Amino acid sequence: MNRLTGFGEVDLIAQLADLKEVDYKNTLVLTAVVELLVEKGILTRQEVIQKARQLDTDLSLDLDRSLYAN
Repeated sequence: MNRLTGFGEVDLIAQLADLKEVDYKNTLVLTAVVELLVEKGILTRQEVIQKARQLDTDLSLDLDRSLYAN
């Protein structure tokens, strides 16, 4: 088993912290965009939820197909 030691662990922890920060900022911007679209009456929350579910289903099916194609 390959174990990280010293600086390797610190580097890995720093990378994870960076990823969390990027994920938080992306989520914040996406939420702001959706809220603005809803406030302006361009989309409803239900439409956003339906599209997210549809995309999740479509992506899951595509992933399943690609896994079984090989």
